[in-house]
Amino acid sequence: MTKKYDYLVVGSGLFGAVFAHEATKAGKKCLVIDKRDHAGGNVFCKEMEGINVHWYGAHIFHTNDKHIWDYVNQFAEFNRYTNSPVANYKGELYNLPFNMNTFYRLWGTKTPEEAKKKIEEQIKGLNITEPKNLEEQALKLVGPDIYEKLIKHYTEKQWGRKATELPAFIIKRLPVRFTYDNNYFNDKYQGIPVGGYNKIVEGLLKDVEVQLNTDFISRREEFESIAVKIVFTGKIDEYYGFRFGELEYRSLRFETEIVDTENYQGNAVVNYTDSEPAYTRIIEHKHFEFGTQPKTVITKEYPLTGEKGAEPYYPVNNDNNGAILKKYQDLASAEKKVIFGGRLAEYRYYDMHQVIGSALVKAKRELS
Repeated sequence: MTKKYDYLVVGSGLFGAVFAHEATKAGKKCLVIDKRDHAGGNVFCKEMEGINVHWYGAHIFHTNDKHIWDYVNQFAEFNRYTNSPVANYKGELYNLPFNMNTFYRLWGTKTPEEAKKKIEEQIKGLNITEPKNLEEQALKLVGPDIYEKLIKHYTEKQWGRKATELPAFIIKRLPVRFTYDNNYFNDKYQGIPVGGYNKIVEGLLKDVEVQLNTDFISRREEFESIAVKIVFTGKIDEYYGFRFGELEYRSLRFETEIVDTENYQGNAVVNYTDSEPAYTRIIEHKHFEFGTQPKTVITKEYPLTGEKGAEPYYPVNNDNNGAILKKYQDLASAEKKVIFGGRLAEYRYYDMHQVIGSALVKAKRELS
């Protein structure tokens, strides 16, 4: 039987959209399906009060790769937004990442030499040689003041466990800058697409057939029968019917509201680094695009364990999940007609530029 499509792409997030775009450009016939009622995966933006709301959490594009930067700029113009989050610890405000502004606020130090000396003094008395957990690792890197106010409680909220119960490798290093620079990223290119991320997804899928509100797993045989190959961007354990067990994720719950004020917090991202409140941060979306709308839209982010029905966001990298993943990867490597890609199919945390880079590499390899 002649197959109707060269590729059935499961998932319309960045990996699936980029792969489908490249395949279509190469003359292949693609169908993209998605179980959600919109395309774009987690970069989807919803318009509220004239503001592009990052519906699944803040997405800030950044990369050092000029090829990837030029690639996304085909589809949208990017503004000059610079990610400069602020930390709120019990009402005290600190600049992130840790830099001279942070150190001045903490200790009144004015020169890099003073700040370095202060951190060295704090670390010296701890006598930690081989960190046994995340708490010890962080203390060894930056000392107790920064750890207590800006790392400990935020991390425990994020992972739902005590820092002493988390592995040290989660924090291999912490960005410490001895300059007065609040730019969170070191990358050469950074910004937000003017008009939101939907413009990029629409550009990628402009010539591609897309079917929404469509679940691959429940109609698997039907979809496998109409395409030569499957590009799967969903959960790899679900693809294999969870036969080796379920991979764990941390999830998020979002509370989004319209606020009848022009400017709620003065910054796009404010992290709450104490144990209370329960949310980890508040996003004020208009600041991503320097909006001047009369009202504003804010989102509070609450971390969750990845219980059934919760959207999977962050892989839980521990020995148990690593062992389960290896079994699924062994099955995936033997597949001849399935291409796995993206954060769920590969069970790894990807930034946007990394997802796009991975999709371009896999598409090139496949199409050549």
